[in-house]
Amino acid sequence: MGGASAGVAAAMARARRRVISHFMSRNAVTPENAVSFTPERRMERKFFDRLREKGVLAPGEAGTYYLDAPKLDAYQQSRRKRMGIALAGLAAALAAGVGIGLLG
Repeated sequence: MGGASAGVAAAMARARRRVISHFMSRNAVTPENAVSFTPERRMERKFFDRLREKGVLAPGEAGTYYLDAPKLDAYQQSRRKRMGIALAGLAAALAAGVGIGLLG
């Protein structure tokens, strides 16, 4: 992974942790415990918006949100599966490259 790509991946991971931690640390997992959230960085805004679109962050009253725990779990499992597929594809491509190098 190049320097810029690694930086973006690190920033997204940090945003993911910050957004989820914001709600978890406040026990905002039910409509009654919904809290507000103001993203500090652009990546946090993007991740927050993505979680709202996926239904992982459900709206509460007056601009508040809470984590829908089952949807968060499903989202994280789907994300892990996509990452596994991507890594398997990369490994296959590297193996093919090595195989071609050995044959050529």
